[in-house]
Amino acid sequence: MLVPVVRGPSHVFYDRLNEHLDEAQFDAKVEKLCEGFFEEKERRGRPSIAPGMYFRMLLVGYFEGIESERSIEWRCTDSLSLRRFLRVGDTARVPDHSTLSRMRQRLAEEVFSEVFDVVLGLVAQHGLLQGKTLGVDSTQLRADASMKAIVRKDTGENYRDYTKRLAAAAGEAEKPTADDARRHDRKRKGKKTSNKEWESKTDEDARIARMKNGTTRLAHKAEHVVDLDSGAIAEVGLHPADAHDTATMELSLLNAVARIEAATGNEKAPQVVTDKGYHKIGLLLVLVAMGFRTYIPEPKQKGQRHWGDKGDGAAQVFHQNRARCGRTKGKRLLRTRGELVERPNAHLYETGGMRRLRLRGRGNANKRLLIHAAAANLGLVMRKRHGSGTPRGLAQAARAVFAVFAVWCMRALGMRPRALVSAGGQDVPVSPRITEPELPAFARGAVTSTGC
Repeated sequence: MLVPVVRGPSHVFYDRLNEHLDEAQFDAKVEKLCEGFFEEKERRGRPSIAPGMYFRMLLVGYFEGIESERSIEWRCTDSLSLRRFLRVGDTARVPDHSTLSRMRQRLAEEVFSEVFDVVLGLVAQHGLLQGKTLGVDSTQLRADASMKAIVRKDTGENYRDYTKRLAAAAGEAEKPTADDARRHDRKRKGKKTSNKEWESKTDEDARIARMKNGTTRLAHKAEHVVDLDSGAIAEVGLHPADAHDTATMELSLLNAVARIEAATGNEKAPQVVTDKGYHKIGLLLVLVAMGFRTYIPEPKQKGQRHWGDKGDGAAQVFHQNRARCGRTKGKRLLRTRGELVERPNAHLYETGGMRRLRLRGRGNANKRLLIHAAAANLGLVMRKRHGSGTPRGLAQAARAVFAVFAVWCMRALGMRPRALVSAGGQDVPVSPRITEPELPAFARGAVTSTGC
């Protein structure tokens, strides 16, 4: 009487994620957003792919930590569970990476922003978007351009030709070689590569910046606004790497407030918490005039402050912000900012694989970044509903549960477990209750993380 159910390979994380996307009618909404960018009648050539499949492939880039579209195509082709997530048959071909590139070029940047709003609405439906307190932070992302390709804005010569000309002007050699130019450049004093004098030929939007590891690279600046009540990302965007934080914060906050109002209907101006890099008297005056309540710690400054050129009410706004940061609530919010606002830097750019961009142009890179942040918000929903926000986190939790269950079973059978049981990549001490013979050979590797 039993009828076996034939089911293809699947992954429980992606199955649950598809259920949430279907509940939010993700495919129907995305197709409506993209319908103006496709022709009613297909021409000859490679047929277009469904927008829902396209954006799902970009979501895979975040959950699997893949940085390039070519690698996303290879991973989806190789995995049967990801084929099921994309709803592609076992024998059908996964869309080529050139198709992904063509779709990205065809769709406008506003479409990606609206897809981000669709996911943000799903986050709000699960009660994970309050919008009462917002935290702002920025980080540098390495551009898909090399410092070897920079040229002078005035003469158009590259760095090697420039150093050769300097070596010849210094009289070191009539026709200096590359080694002569390199030797002269090492001893040259006051050398500085400035964005006012140099630009990139491969990526015009990239700017020369100092990275966190101390190296000088061509980069973009990513700035995100996070809801401190839940950790949801309310706004993310790319800016020039040489733009100061105080110059881009106002636009990011306005976009975040607009998105939150559209998703939740909350029109109240929230509190703003940042680090000391955003502290500026002019910005404080603007934020207070917009109705924000600021918690921005001030950097250390020598000497006495002068308020004559700062505008009316500058001293009052400054001291009010300082008083709020020194209170118990302000210290708590600053600690929360250090946890929840810094977290997207790790999730989006380190484990998410976007610390180095593989797309040229700020508009192209911003399209990918918006869907990357939308995937992080989906991971927040998955973490609330199912306990894990990524497939890797779900696997680690399963290994930990299996390790604890294996120890419990062996103790119930009168066996003595090992002194250490590896659960989720960490060694957990286990106090043996029964001193009986060693575990059998088949059970020795069963309680390790690799044995599952």
